[in-house]
Amino acid sequence: MGITLKQLNQLLLIPHEGKNLEFKEAKNRYDFEKLVKYCVALANEGGGEFILGITDKVPRKIVGTKAFRNLGSTTSKLIDLLHIRIDVEEINRPNGRIIIFQIPSRSVGMPISYKGAYWMRKGEELAPMTPDMLKRIFDESGPDFSAEICLGANINDLDPRGIQRFKELWRKKSHNEALDTLSNDQLLSDAELLIDGGVTNAALILLGTRQALGRYFAQSEIIFEYRANETSIPSQQRIEYRQGFFLIQNDLWNAINLRNEIQSYRDGLFVWDIPTFNEGVVREAVLNAICHRDYRLAGSVFIRQFPRKLEIESPGGFPPGITPENILWKQFPRNRRIAETLGKCGLVERAGQGADLMFEECIKESKPKPDFSGTDDYQVLLTLKCEVQDPRFLNFLEQISAEKQVSFSTLDLLVLDSVHKEQTIPNALKNRLASLRERGIIEVLGHGRGTRYILTRRFYNFLGKGGVYTRKRGLDRDTNRALLLKHIQENKGVGCQLKELMQVLPHNSRNQIQNLLRDLKSEGKIQHIGQTKAARWYPSSITDKIAFNNKKT
Repeated sequence: MGITLKQLNQLLLIPHEGKNLEFKEAKNRYDFEKLVKYCVALANEGGGEFILGITDKVPRKIVGTKAFRNLGSTTSKLIDLLHIRIDVEEINRPNGRIIIFQIPSRSVGMPISYKGAYWMRKGEELAPMTPDMLKRIFDESGPDFSAEICLGANINDLDPRGIQRFKELWRKKSHNEALDTLSNDQLLSDAELLIDGGVTNAALILLGTRQALGRYFAQSEIIFEYRANETSIPSQQRIEYRQGFFLIQNDLWNAINLRNEIQSYRDGLFVWDIPTFNEGVVREAVLNAICHRDYRLAGSVFIRQFPRKLEIESPGGFPPGITPENILWKQFPRNRRIAETLGKCGLVERAGQGADLMFEECIKESKPKPDFSGTDDYQVLLTLKCEVQDPRFLNFLEQISAEKQVSFSTLDLLVLDSVHKEQTIPNALKNRLASLRERGIIEVLGHGRGTRYILTRRFYNFLGKGGVYTRKRGLDRDTNRALLLKHIQENKGVGCQLKELMQVLPHNSRNQIQNLLRDLKSEGKIQHIGQTKAARWYPSSITDKIAFNNKKT
């Protein structure tokens, strides 16, 4: 597992614990029964981290914990009781010991119980899950709702214009001209939108007339709102789309594109234009809402447009097993029949998973990545912030692609974006680092937990910021040793503890600084007096005097 000092510091700054994170101070001990229940609650809520030795109130501090000295035994008991794999990591810092329990998510449709209750978190306490939450979990493994027959509906509830649009798109994608000869009944039966003459929920959602949706599926409407600024409560425009999706998809994009400002950027003699709202990204975001929203809930899909931002809110949380962290490589279409129908038309790929396109296009246009942070158990909130941030980064990637005759995958772009913004690289993307390093696009600094990644000198020279590269790369080993020695010599009267020396070189890990100190000691330049955290480092000449004085007394 492993957690770096930078990652730990980032955890301390998180303003709210959220559903995937829980801190407990636990200075001296922590009740094992409570630990078990918190592990159950986190697993039921999608998995997460349970951390002892850090205060749960902001600003958080590391206070250290003496709980669970035998972690091997504790972990073994947890696994025996809950039958899920729980990883644990012990981290010793200058200001205390920290324990991190890594709890995986429960299986699809299977909540975890302990002593007769399915535990969840409720504020700062634990409580049994409510019946409606349990029903939602048990329903996860049920049949595809969009493939079920809508009782009372018939083919006359489907709009012929929508059917024709579906036929044209399917023919174009499949290159099957024979589709033109099929009757509507046969076409829809072949697409499994009609089952033995019965109209499926998917058929109504995609092809239904306004009247039919008002009768059977009023919640399938999409509400578009435009606001000139984010503080405005009333909207300047509101349109309610209550028709089959094939009938409204282009109208919806046209409404958004009506206020699609062009952002222009100059680089020397060259000027290039980037639309604020990328059509491919917006369409993909809407398609994902159509494919994955929970149609059993009464709410509508809301699309809120601002001059430089778009929000798409859809009822129901993420499908089972999907999180903001794994949305790029994990698939679970909540409404498979809808996703398959859209796939036949080439509107979506891989059963409705198009998040990679959204991320890729945002990075290529130097815009912030799609943000799902407002998502909870009852809604998915996708925010697209569309302000172009660093167009020269995009220009640099284009130049590299042209010179080296290589293309960057979505995962490559995500890694490069994280490195450029000095963000933590997700573990699932770290296998891309070696390739990017071989291509001379990133550099690796340090090793082990202290490993850092930066863009190459060429990028900063391209920006005319070679000095920034030198700062980010940091000082070489000899300079670091000289700085440590200088600090120790200047404090020869009182000596220096390790935590103080870590402040001299804040970008270096504890292990890196200890290695530098060992080098200086082997050269006879410094010595330490004392053991463990209380040890102090002195110049060798001073330690000789201290030893002589101690001998005299």
